[in-house]
Amino acid sequence: MLENTFVDKIKSDAKAVITELLSKAQLKEGDVFVLGCSSSEICGNHIGTASSAEAAKALYDVLLPELEGRGVYLAAQCCEHLNRALVVERTVALRQGLDIVNVVPHAHAGGASATLAYSLFKDPVMVENIKADAGMDVGGTLIGMHLRATAVPVKTQTRTIGEAIVICARTRPKFIGGERAIYNQNLL
Repeated sequence: MLENTFVDKIKSDAKAVITELLSKAQLKEGDVFVLGCSSSEICGNHIGTASSAEAAKALYDVLLPELEGRGVYLAAQCCEHLNRALVVERTVALRQGLDIVNVVPHAHAGGASATLAYSLFKDPVMVENIKADAGMDVGGTLIGMHLRATAVPVKTQTRTIGEAIVICARTRPKFIGGERAIYNQNLL
């Protein structure tokens, strides 16, 4: 069981990172946010060695209301034992034309974060990949494969959640056309 002060730290760190990331990412209603999360790393352990439902819940208690309030969908990445598959709402899978796969994440094959997402989502399904508009990697889970083609790092003032290093990214449309092209500054 985690100490209350540590749970409060997770929530405080998460709030700071998420607020800053969402401000910089400028996500719109219907966009997808990918979360890769090692609850083991949040608690100061090596990734994949000490899954903590409590740590994942503390993060989700902050993240989900922020995303839902903006109409942004969460894609929760599983661990490497499920090849980094993702938990998404069925509506996201159908809207993006994603193939649904048959697996149910649990603490030792999927991780605490994906397991929690699967239990919290209204109509959860599993997919092997997605092209998200922004994301947060908590503890070195390698979310890059699930971001749109042009990912832009977002540095936040708070660089950890609990004990885990956090790396954030947003995406932007690709630049095409070379030196004579004019670009829409609102899409940068």
